[in-house]
Amino acid sequence: MPAGRFRYGVTLGAMGILPGAWRRTAAGAGLLSEAGEVAPTIFAEISALAARTGAINLGQGFPDEDGPAEVLEAARTAILEGANQYPPGRGVPDLLQAIAEHQHRFYGLEVDPDHEVVVTAGATEAIAAALLALVDGPADEIVVFEPYYDSYAAIAALSGATLRTVPLRLPDFQPDLEELAATVTDRCRVILVNDPHNPTGAVLNDAARAEIVRLAHAHDAIIVTDEVYEHLSFTAPHVPIATLPGAAERTLTISSAGKTFAVTGWKIGWIHGPAELITAVLSVKQFLTYVNGGPFQPAVAVGLRLPETFFTDAAERLRAKHDLLAEGLTAAGFEVHRPDGGYFTVADATAIGGVDADAFCRTLPERIGVAAIPLTAFVRPEHRDAYRGLVRFAACKRPEVIAEASERLAGLR
Repeated sequence: MPAGRFRYGVTLGAMGILPGAWRRTAAGAGLLSEAGEVAPTIFAEISALAARTGAINLGQGFPDEDGPAEVLEAARTAILEGANQYPPGRGVPDLLQAIAEHQHRFYGLEVDPDHEVVVTAGATEAIAAALLALVDGPADEIVVFEPYYDSYAAIAALSGATLRTVPLRLPDFQPDLEELAATVTDRCRVILVNDPHNPTGAVLNDAARAEIVRLAHAHDAIIVTDEVYEHLSFTAPHVPIATLPGAAERTLTISSAGKTFAVTGWKIGWIHGPAELITAVLSVKQFLTYVNGGPFQPAVAVGLRLPETFFTDAAERLRAKHDLLAEGLTAAGFEVHRPDGGYFTVADATAIGGVDADAFCRTLPERIGVAAIPLTAFVRPEHRDAYRGLVRFAACKRPEVIAEASERLAGLR
């Protein structure tokens, strides 16, 4: 074989024609050009701009403060006491039990920790394992709400399924129920729901939740819920779809420790649901990461058993940060759409020259010293006009960081 060539006859460096599932994965995430070139994610681009310019990074959603001391200390203890090898495949038994207890304490759900829960490498792996387990090629459809977390489209493409979208539009980013009903057909295998929603901060209303359950029954679909912001809902207590009548039997519920306990780097998530569905998910998950986070799993169990005041206080602290950010954005001339939950605030930059939010965000770090993400990064190209002036800002930062960012943003006026 000539030097510098793969056995497929592809020249090294000519990645645009290298065969493999990576192509549809990258294309699904919107990272593959027509020439076959792979672009970095907008998050990587904006973070690199922030690092180069010294801008305050309100683009990526990770906290800049540590989580509760009890949880961190439990991880240290677990490491010192030798919990550093592979944990059991389903997860450490105490964490499985803590997840079941948590679901009952907060939502009244009865979960069997031995057969209906699996610990995963964050919520992202749980989503990947669920979709790869449940769909089987282009005849199957996955319905998501758009804008959507970018990994949804990437995993849907990797699975080979067809992705169908239901738009979430201003002013409240709620789905039109007629559009939802028209999108979910007998080809739909999975309805993937993110609630509270990233990137818009919306919380689904009761009518939308009920319609999702009705449609899942009508078309024999599985509901997969991404609920990582469950304890960061501001306007009302979180309502898992699995608590609705007739939903639990066909719902896989996903959450994680990262957002609730400000330990996003630990990558400890979980998925629970009917044993038959969990067995299918585990059959795939065990060949992705196998297991992860041995000493972090008992620490998350400690976190899930913290008093209720911890969870309500965490939501209130984040709401106060959103309020502070909204004040700064409004003063800078943005039209702010206040979130009902989650890490992010969406603001319209049209009035201050951000008609094209993508271009606006690429120049913002150097112009003003603040980094943010255009909402169009979470939308298919053919649907971007409806979101063209919208920008996502992360509020999960220390108040003094948000205050400094607000001062810098004032320079836009």
